[in-house]
Amino acid sequence: MTDSVSEYLDSELQCIDLLECAHGLKELDRTVFRLLVTADEPLTVDDVADGIGRDRSTAYRSISRLLDTGFVTKEQRNYESGGYYYVYQVRESDALAADMQRLLNDWYARMGILIQEFEDTFDSAPDDGRAPVQRDE
Repeated sequence: MTDSVSEYLDSELQCIDLLECAHGLKELDRTVFRLLVTADEPLTVDDVADGIGRDRSTAYRSISRLLDTGFVTKEQRNYESGGYYYVYQVRESDALAADMQRLLNDWYARMGILIQEFEDTFDSAPDDGRAPVQRDE
């Protein structure tokens, strides 16, 4: 998509772009996320693979990335004859939004600290056209 904050600000972002912007997820992950959001019930890896037209291992890797970010939850279901399988579903949208807001707040605070460090480290450029002077403190 884009490489810098200014490019993100200049682009036509949609809410689904938060998956890439905030968590570095891929187009396939967004497709899986959309599938899980529109599903009437939790889906198995096989359901997801069928829904995206990809093999099971590809679907599982995408689900794993969504699990790692906290966008998706996993629930164990047991067979009556023994054994189990997992189903996956998207977390509640208000919980996801709160998590993304916290991430944004953390990023904003960190950027503020870095900007202050930048100001403290570099003097403004001298009038004679030389490069800014780095202060060693």
